[in-house]
Amino acid sequence: MMYLRSLRLIKRKCRSFVIHTSIGVSIYFSGTVPQLDFGRGCLCADTMTVIRGGEQHLSSSNDFRKNPERSFEPEFDLDVVTNVTSLAGQTAYLTCRIKNLGNRTVSWVRHRDIHILTTGTYTYTSDQRFQALHRPLATGSGGKSWSEWTLCIKWVQERDSGIYECQLSTAPVTSHAFRLSVVVPMARILSGPDLYVDAGSTLNLTCVIELSPEPLEYIFWYYNQKVLNYDSPNSRKFVYTERENEVTTSRLLIKSTDQEDSGEYSCRPSNSKKASVRVHVLNGERLEAMQTGGAAVPVLSLLLIVLSSSSNGFS
Repeated sequence: MMYLRSLRLIKRKCRSFVIHTSIGVSIYFSGTVPQLDFGRGCLCADTMTVIRGGEQHLSSSNDFRKNPERSFEPEFDLDVVTNVTSLAGQTAYLTCRIKNLGNRTVSWVRHRDIHILTTGTYTYTSDQRFQALHRPLATGSGGKSWSEWTLCIKWVQERDSGIYECQLSTAPVTSHAFRLSVVVPMARILSGPDLYVDAGSTLNLTCVIELSPEPLEYIFWYYNQKVLNYDSPNSRKFVYTERENEVTTSRLLIKSTDQEDSGEYSCRPSNSKKASVRVHVLNGERLEAMQTGGAAVPVLSLLLIVLSSSSNGFS
């Protein structure tokens, strides 16, 4: 770059030349105009090609006359996705695409503590979940070369959410920001934490898993810490699962319930913690008192005491 800044354009006829600089850049000149003056001799070119590291970076002297320095400046691809959402426990990828990087280095920096995670393909953190992946791309139009530098975060956690910067070792440093959002799915069973049903009726447990951008690998139902078997031909138990947008719903149906069906039922999705509910199968005459939940039992007992006291008072 020091050579290119000192060039002066004048017009004079001359022959073709090739310049090999000490920084690994070769410049090929041919034609009659314009002429490039180094101060101690003149070169001229109608067309000019600059080669760095075997890759073509400049193909026209007209482009060089307009802005000789800008042709070598790296640029970020602003079309890449910068808002990345990843599911907790999976691998997150932040991809930074750069044009005309040259011999500059790429670093990934975590914004919240200004911690350098990677430089080049080297990792500078004790957290081995972080890794930099490099992939050179084909030379594009105008001889511009592209490369991708991807920050890979394995087994991503909720605390990994935040801003990450892809930085280039330019003077001054240039950077491109990426936002990572880690989604932790939430599972819950409707009508919990206690559910009262009448013996002989159908038990309907609905487990809702929210904030799940990807389809679940599985959803298991447990009864008293043991996996429910609802695939047998004569089973009274059925499971139906459906998904809409980012919400997955799993329904457990148990027909003709009896008191042996009382106990703890849990829904455990593949990507979140389990949700539980305790089911109480009651005789029909006690169901009405229990439908409002566990708080109905002491209320009923208090009412019986009051009635008993009143009866004794009038006797």
